[in-house]
Amino acid sequence: MGFADFKARMASGERLLGTFVKTPSVEIVEILAKSGLDFICLDAEHAPWDRMRLDACLAVARALDFPTMVRVPSGGVDDILKVMDAGAVGIVVPHVDSAEKARAIAKAARFGHGGRGFAGSTRWAGYATRPMAEILEQSRTETVVIAQIEEPEGVEDIAGIAGAEGVDGVFIGPADLSVAYGATSVDNDELKAAMTKVGEAARKAGVAYVTWVPNAHAAKAWEGYGFNVFVMGSEHAWMLAGARAAVAGMREE
Repeated sequence: MGFADFKARMASGERLLGTFVKTPSVEIVEILAKSGLDFICLDAEHAPWDRMRLDACLAVARALDFPTMVRVPSGGVDDILKVMDAGAVGIVVPHVDSAEKARAIAKAARFGHGGRGFAGSTRWAGYATRPMAEILEQSRTETVVIAQIEEPEGVEDIAGIAGAEGVDGVFIGPADLSVAYGATSVDNDELKAAMTKVGEAARKAGVAYVTWVPNAHAAKAWEGYGFNVFVMGSEHAWMLAGARAAVAGMREE
């Protein structure tokens, strides 16, 4: 279980569990690698990840063979290229609201005419120690592209997004999508309808169905929508929960 088979496991419908990592720290990656999680996702959209910290953490993740994705700030080709070259198993791209955007991010993450620039000298490629054909095959079998659905427009165009060549999964962003629908919590009918519609499209396209959940209770409550990949909380949330539990235990009468 590692980088090489992560994409196949995800595509098979296996239930996988990961978390967002907000702290730019190699120690956090090392610790979570011992947790039993199937993967982590470095959150470069909402946390202070610079290129050097991303590079260091992806180096550790590769050394430990601990599948690590990166949620990039946008679908820009520069953001995608740098995290893939540094060693990410794949990308999570926020705010994919059209099939056109889905096709663009999938193309940017993979080699080919107009796609990811080829360099055999990167960490991901093995620092100029491997033949081109082998590197291209690794891209085909390993690289994961996940499109986040966070706007109503993305829900409406979900058949095109999920069916876009090179998209390996669709990720319902429950908070952003709820806010876009004008709701003040994730307990709303519009989100439930969207999860049903997106789940049906994911099944039809044969791609993974991903969401964020705060805890195991929420994950179990949403399993009926067809999700097979869960990003549960973050190390921030887990540290805070653990600290509060410790404090509460010491203060019990």
